[in-house]
Amino acid sequence: MIPTVNIQNGVAQERFDSEPFFEVSQDLMCMAGFDGYFKRINPAVSKLLGYTQEELFSRPINDFVYEDDKGITDEHRNNLRENVPLLNFENRYQTKNGEIVWLSWTSIPVPESKLVYAVAKNVTHTKKLEEERNKLLVSLSRINEELHHLTHMASHDLRAPVSNLLAIFSLLDMETIQDEETRNLINILQSTTEGLNVTLNYYLEAACQKKSLHVPTENLNLHQSLDGVLHSINSLVLGSRAVLHIDFSEFDTLNFNKVYMESIFLNLITNSIKYAKPGSHPDISIVTKRTNGSQQLIFSDKGLGFDMEKVKHKVFGLHQTFHNHPDSKGIGLFLIYNHINSLGGQIQVESKINEGVRFVLTFKD
Repeated sequence: MIPTVNIQNGVAQERFDSEPFFEVSQDLMCMAGFDGYFKRINPAVSKLLGYTQEELFSRPINDFVYEDDKGITDEHRNNLRENVPLLNFENRYQTKNGEIVWLSWTSIPVPESKLVYAVAKNVTHTKKLEEERNKLLVSLSRINEELHHLTHMASHDLRAPVSNLLAIFSLLDMETIQDEETRNLINILQSTTEGLNVTLNYYLEAACQKKSLHVPTENLNLHQSLDGVLHSINSLVLGSRAVLHIDFSEFDTLNFNKVYMESIFLNLITNSIKYAKPGSHPDISIVTKRTNGSQQLIFSDKGLGFDMEKVKHKVFGLHQTFHNHPDSKGIGLFLIYNHINSLGGQIQVESKINEGVRFVLTFKD
């Protein structure tokens, strides 16, 4: 039999109840005196802390409390003596083998008998998850700072040579160049450099502004965005003899960030060219589709692919590479993932070795 407490008209009346629940409960249940000692405990207390009942009864409760939490625990115990209930109070205990466990307490004082009735839950697992989450947030914050710095540095340092190239183009007298092919190549180089300058200015401006969660969007024409990217990498596409199948028939406009969209097209296309199967030309498909009311961009190729079972948790990680290509940096897919997720969308990937890869980008409605 164990004592429980009924409160009627402000008077605590102790009575005995059946023991099975007390004995088998996985929660820690105890009675403690105002003197700071356990008076009765259930088996879960001994099991968790690793001490025998005799050891737990023979020493003040605070002896078992983790050193850094003794002070705050004493304060709350004093409040209990003043008839102030304790609800959801968390502190750490040290087990006999030195392990630290977190407990969440609900304690009710009974001044008439100078006893405290308490129940505690072991929340160590939850605390460890919180700790891991906080470490992840710190890590992500550090990565974000590094990327912010890298964007600022790269954009700033590249502006000078780009400006020099534009200045050279302005000095060229195209009328003196008779060869048509040469004129076309110069026009392509100039157009590409101008596009690069616009992109660098955008990133530099964004890096110099105060950090904000807001990413500007606009109504984009996908044909125009894709054409701009293909124009900037025209030589690469022609040199690889890539075949592109474009179908934007289900929708060809999208509310999205312009630079993000161009970055997505650029990284997916160049990856498909880079990781084409040896001896074959890159075969790339880019189509739009409406699924359950959502707008999707589906990008697929017939390249080298990769083993999803081995890399499925790393595909979009920073500096994760899955082939020994000398130009592999592990940044492109990381950027794509962040572009789409920062605007509320999702990206899924399917792939098999030597069967290519398929990305499904689902945009926020």
